[in-house]
Amino acid sequence: MKRSPLPFTPNAPLTRRTVLKNGLAGILAYSVAPNFFPSSLFGKSAPSNRLTVGIVGNGLICASHVGALTGRMDDCRIVATCDVMRSKAEKVRDRIETAYGKKKDSGTRAKGVDIYARHEELIAREDIDVVFATTPDHWHAAVAKAAMQAGKDVYCEKPLTLTVREGRVLVETARRYGRVLQTGTQQRSNKSFRKAAEIVRNGWIGDIKLVRARLGEFPDAPALPEEPVPAGFDYDRWLGPTPWRPYNEKRIKGDYGGGWRCFLEYGGRKNGDWGAHHFDIIQNALGMNESGPVQFLPIGFEGTKYQTHVYANGVRVERYDDPASKAMIEFQGTKGTVWVSRDDFLESDPPELTTRALRGDEVHLYASDDHHTDFFNCVRTRQRPIADVEIGHRSATVCHLNVIAAQLGRAIKWDPKKEEIVGDPVASRLLDRPRRAGYAL
Repeated sequence: MKRSPLPFTPNAPLTRRTVLKNGLAGILAYSVAPNFFPSSLFGKSAPSNRLTVGIVGNGLICASHVGALTGRMDDCRIVATCDVMRSKAEKVRDRIETAYGKKKDSGTRAKGVDIYARHEELIAREDIDVVFATTPDHWHAAVAKAAMQAGKDVYCEKPLTLTVREGRVLVETARRYGRVLQTGTQQRSNKSFRKAAEIVRNGWIGDIKLVRARLGEFPDAPALPEEPVPAGFDYDRWLGPTPWRPYNEKRIKGDYGGGWRCFLEYGGRKNGDWGAHHFDIIQNALGMNESGPVQFLPIGFEGTKYQTHVYANGVRVERYDDPASKAMIEFQGTKGTVWVSRDDFLESDPPELTTRALRGDEVHLYASDDHHTDFFNCVRTRQRPIADVEIGHRSATVCHLNVIAAQLGRAIKWDPKKEEIVGDPVASRLLDRPRRAGYAL
C-alpha cells in the first residue's frame, strides 16, 4: 500500500506549531517524534509560550470570551477577529488591543489585532493555532469544520451545531484531522454540576426515575417588516446557509432575551439555548456521553404535559419551566433527590451527599475547574477536552430531536447507536436542513 505523503518534512526541526498543526497522533504514527516533547516546545524556554487565537463572530457571546482570554489567560494571545458587520469587528479589536495595552503600560492600546470580513481569510493564516467559533448557531458547523481542516483546534460555542447531521460531520472531521474541539458547554467545568453528576452516577440517590430541567421561554418569532441593510454589513453572508429573509435589525440582533434566538432558522430556540447546557449535564450524569435517549415526546402528544425525552432504561427527562422550581436541574431517585443550578447552588436530600467524599473505587468524572484552561491544556497535550466534539454532538442531538418532535407534534423514536429516527421518514428528513447555494458544508 502506498503511504500518503507526510504533512511535514521528517528531518525538519520539531516545533510547537508542527505539533499543533499535525496533531500528536499523526506525528507518532510516522515515528518522527520522541515519546515526550522537549520543554523547548511548550516550556519556559520556548520562543513563545502563547497560543495564537482568532475569533469568528463578534456578537454578544464573544464579549465573554474576550474578557476571559485577555483578563486571565496569559498562555494565549488573540491576534485576529472576524465578523460580517465591520463595526462589531472594529469594536472587539479595539477592546482586545486596549486590554493588552493596559497590561503593558497602563492605558495605551497594543496594536496588532487584524480584522476580517470572512472566516476563510482568518483561518488561512498559518500563524493562528486556535479558532473560537462564536457566531450564531447556523454558522458553527461551517466555521469549525473549515478551521479543523486547516489544522486549527477549535472552541465552538453551544449548541455545537444546527442539525444532527452537522454534528456527525464535525466529529468525523475532528477525528480525521486529529483536532481538539471544545464545545462551549462550560457547566461541565463547574464543580457543583460535576458533583451532582457524580452523586447520580454513583447511585447515591438510588435509581433515577425522573429528571427535570428548567429552560425558560423565548417570545414567538415575530413577523418583521423589511428595513434597509446597514452600511458595512454583509447581510447575505450573515444568513449563510439559511433561507433568505428580508433584513430587519431584530432578526440579526444578539439578545439573550430573543433576537435571532427566537427563530428556528438560526437555532433551536430554548432547546438549543439553555437545553444545550442542561441536557448536557444530564447526559453526563446518566453516563450517556456517547449515546442518548430513545424517545422524544412533545407537549400534548397523547396527554404529555411537558416536553419529555426518555432513555432506554426508562429514565424520563422533563422540561419543567415552572419559575418556582427549586433549581435549574432536579434529579429524582429512589433514595433521594439532587438539585443543582449555576452560582454553585447544590442541594440534596439527604443533605450530607453534597459534602460526601468519593471513594477510590467510585466514579470520578473528568475534573475541570475552568473551561478555557481545560481547552488550552488539551491543545498542548493533544488529549480530548471535557466537552469533546462527540460529547457536544450527542448533547446537541438531544436538543435537535426535541425540536423535531415539537415541529411534527408527535413522538419520535431514536436509535442512538445508528443515529437514525426509527419508522418516520418525514421526521428523518429533518435531521439535516437544505443549505442555500454557495454554502455547502
